[in-house]
Amino acid sequence: MGRDPDTDLAVLQVNAPRDVLKIVPLGDSDKLVVGQKVLAIGNPFRLDRTLTTGVISGLQRPIQARNGRIIEGAIQTDASINPGNSGGPLLDSQGRMIGINSQILSPDGGGSVGVGFAIPVNIAKRIVPQLIRDGVVIRPQLGVYPRAVSDLRGIRLPVEEGLLVLQVKPGSPAAAAGLRGLSEAENGDLVIGDIITAIDGERVAEQNDLFRILDKHQFGVVLQVEVVRDGQRQNIPVRLLAEAQQRRGITRR
Repeated sequence: MGRDPDTDLAVLQVNAPRDVLKIVPLGDSDKLVVGQKVLAIGNPFRLDRTLTTGVISGLQRPIQARNGRIIEGAIQTDASINPGNSGGPLLDSQGRMIGINSQILSPDGGGSVGVGFAIPVNIAKRIVPQLIRDGVVIRPQLGVYPRAVSDLRGIRLPVEEGLLVLQVKPGSPAAAAGLRGLSEAENGDLVIGDIITAIDGERVAEQNDLFRILDKHQFGVVLQVEVVRDGQRQNIPVRLLAEAQQRRGITRR
């Protein structure tokens, strides 16, 4: 029905009589504690309905999705998770789903060494209804194409940390707010664009910081974007829009 690569989640539609399907109750992943007993169910190496047990080894772990985006707040467990476990539930001792098995850390690329990760169920509670309804997740967008200052060692910039705006997407919130990308002066010299250093007081050093901050906000919210422009810091209010709203805005023009 839909998938969200940014959180490594997908929704499948199963055609089966309702009386043969049993709904797994959902827990609250915000109330988990390290040391809590957990159970992982999956299909490792095609061994159907395999159950392994362990504990929560850590919380709020950042893991990387296949598209490079950072998934914040993953659950770390020593319950054995192997290839084929992905998508299976991570349960608490009461049988409530608290996470969705996603990844393992394996130095040799093989099976489990006791370091597995699950997507918290509270993320799924937010993402899954959107996938069922729309097939995709529409997130607030700023509308800039940035590059981390730390990656631009050969260019002299006024700050050592932040995101240099290379280009501003037409019709985007950033364009409406007047953010500036790179440009060319009349004499052919390159004019440096805005450097984003913080959003609503939260430090921005790399692109995943931008994703993380935007994901916490709803459409229509006005954020204070701190930029360095012409060597001076200033705050620019930017109203967030959904990507679809931005496309409609471009069409009207």
